[in-house]
Amino acid sequence: MSNNFVFNKNNYKLMFIGIAAVLLGFILMVGGASDDPNVFDEGALFSHVRITLAPILIVGGYVVVIFSIMKKRPEDQTDVPSDSDAA
Repeated sequence: MSNNFVFNKNNYKLMFIGIAAVLLGFILMVGGASDDPNVFDEGALFSHVRITLAPILIVGGYVVVIFSIMKKRPEDQTDVPSDSDAA
């Protein structure tokens, strides 16, 4: 019986890793609110984690998800010569 699934186990692993990276990036980007509306906390709002690390995680996660979708199964990657090539 042949396996007719488009994705295999490795594709799903990569996809879930990418989704986790995207979610972690969005979680790191949340926050920075102040309890007092008269106080502006520049350090919390413009922190290195929120401005640099979170967007890198989000873009990297999307790259991993796209790669996991585009990655072929190992049996699809091998070049099998056809009968017309033998002649």
